[in-house]
Amino acid sequence: MSSASPTGRTDVRRHDREIIALALPAFGALVAEPLFVMVDSAIVGHLGTPQLAGLGVAAALLQTGVNIFVFLAYATTAAVARRLGADDLPAALRQGMDGVWLALLLGLAVIAVAVPTAPWLIDAFGASATAAPYGTTYLRVSALGIPAMLIVLAATGVLRGLQDTKTPLYVAVGGFSANAALNALLVYGAGLGIAGSAWGTVIAQWGMAAVYLTVVIRGARRHGASLRPDLAGIRASGRAGVPLLIRTLSLRAVLMIATAVAARLGDADIAAHQITLTLWSLLAFALDAIAIAGQAIIGRYLGASDAAGARAACRRMVQWGVLSGVVLGLLVALVRPLFMPLFTTDADVIHQLTPVLLVVAVTQPVAGVVFVLDGVLMGAGDGPYLAGAMLVTLAVFAPVALLVPVFGGGLTALWWTVAGVMMGTRLITLALRARSGRWAVTGAVRAR
Repeated sequence: MSSASPTGRTDVRRHDREIIALALPAFGALVAEPLFVMVDSAIVGHLGTPQLAGLGVAAALLQTGVNIFVFLAYATTAAVARRLGADDLPAALRQGMDGVWLALLLGLAVIAVAVPTAPWLIDAFGASATAAPYGTTYLRVSALGIPAMLIVLAATGVLRGLQDTKTPLYVAVGGFSANAALNALLVYGAGLGIAGSAWGTVIAQWGMAAVYLTVVIRGARRHGASLRPDLAGIRASGRAGVPLLIRTLSLRAVLMIATAVAARLGDADIAAHQITLTLWSLLAFALDAIAIAGQAIIGRYLGASDAAGARAACRRMVQWGVLSGVVLGLLVALVRPLFMPLFTTDADVIHQLTPVLLVVAVTQPVAGVVFVLDGVLMGAGDGPYLAGAMLVTLAVFAPVALLVPVFGGGLTALWWTVAGVMMGTRLITLALRARSGRWAVTGAVRAR
């Protein structure tokens, strides 16, 4: 027993070093992503409540159009990490290039759908007559940046799989800084209003994509990986991402149902919901930093046929998730009075925000565990289970959320449904899978 304890402590310290080395830069990069929308919300919010309400609906639609393809990052991270663990770097980079080509094709397809249907989409999600024109303008312009955003997702997955989360941090910080400056310049300096905010974000996103492509292409050339599109490889990347696409569509359906319900509660409610959702996304990405580390670490361990190491890393990351959730929850509760005036001075919106932010605060420890386990199973390539678990979550959440206005519930009740019912269901399904150990399948390619 005495000889086992030092070894155990050494393993914990090793896992901690790996988690910190990957999670800290990932935290910075992930936090920068929702800051794009947060900057837009802060600048547009001071143009007026109808503009902010329009942005709320348009941003939710835009994020859906991008985030349903987040498998471009997640599946690529797991696949590249497995190849890295198996010491096959050229094959890893080849898979990464297939993901980038797939991202470009999907981005062009989304533009073709989003631009002409923008007015209908805004109306379908309950925007008021005063907010709808602003939402349509923002959505149409911002859609032009979707291919860039998808390329960024795929290239980020390549670098994470290679255990590099620092480069995405540098690119994200540069992109956020450019976005903030361009938004201020185009909205106020050029007087373009909400359209200026959208154009600033589009320019920043294409700049980020250009930097990522430069980094990935250089790496591929250095290790002899082909840059040409390979139809078989692109199809394989698409097939690998289908379960994660189903999982993400289900998750986005949850958030879109919540936005649609909030929009029907009134302009003040949807404006408060947009601010809350922006904070929720910021917190989610912060917690997801450990999950990103989990994807890269778990994939590498399983690729090296070390299932025991993968399970030990999973246990340690769950502990980190709980602690991070507690810290973030306390932070939200303490800074609420300082946070709200950054986005609005409307008394009705602030009145709606006050209790909702407390709901977000007290549920963060649960969120911390959920995001970590999600990342662990993604890193293991356990996409089919994640898809099924999220479909179950959607089936539980949807009827409860839709009944909120029927029974006279307001925005606070809606957010208890999001942060309590939805996240609680996810916690149960993911914890059961993690405990079973059936996710720990080893090898350079997941065989089942």
